[in-house]
Amino acid sequence: MLNNTAASIEETAPNVSFFGCSDTVNKRMPAEQCKKLFLQELSKLGLGTDMEVELRILQLPVDYREVKQRVTRIWKDFHPQLAVHVGVDISAKAIFLEQCGKNRGYQDGDIRGFRPEGGVCLPGGPEVIASRVSMTTVCKRLAIDGIEVTSSRDAGRYVCDYTYYLSLHHGNGHAALVHVPPLSRGFPASLLGKALKVIIQEMLEESCKAQAQSQDCRELNRNDRTQREPVGECLL
Repeated sequence: MLNNTAASIEETAPNVSFFGCSDTVNKRMPAEQCKKLFLQELSKLGLGTDMEVELRILQLPVDYREVKQRVTRIWKDFHPQLAVHVGVDISAKAIFLEQCGKNRGYQDGDIRGFRPEGGVCLPGGPEVIASRVSMTTVCKRLAIDGIEVTSSRDAGRYVCDYTYYLSLHHGNGHAALVHVPPLSRGFPASLLGKALKVIIQEMLEESCKAQAQSQDCRELNRNDRTQREPVGECLL
């Protein structure tokens, strides 16, 4: 599965930054057309959640080095609650929600012919990082007329999965990757925009639940530690 895009949603004042894709395999869909047809549809629709959500649209190139710099900066500057990446898989007949990103196997060159040294995204990083969002749960809650949505655990090894792994690393698992089919008469931009809107709504809800559960666990651990009887400088 190929290609890349991303969205991010902040914790305190949720915002969605959508990063346009560029497809080096499907020559019928250059970067600007992809941005126009994919991202502007979602921008027009908005997310329509109960939360105040700001939609921000940006574009990432199919360039390993540039993507690494931008993704790192995005997480540093915005501290998003969730980053949702969207990419094109020209062989897909359905929308795939990718559960995890892989650290190795990036042997194909980007638009500049560059390949990560050793095919590794992050030297010393874990082999696999899973999203905190349960893609299986999201899929079960979705009902989108005109397109099937399913989960996947293999996003391929190209700039899209590379970008996803980086976001999972920087965001401690608070990221997601959506692979979509190329636009066609049976899968127009309007349908894609509506599908992405519903998918991101569900992912945001799952992310909020995961974050709340994590905070509850930390609070319980804190309370448990303070209630223990101190012995010297240790807590038993």
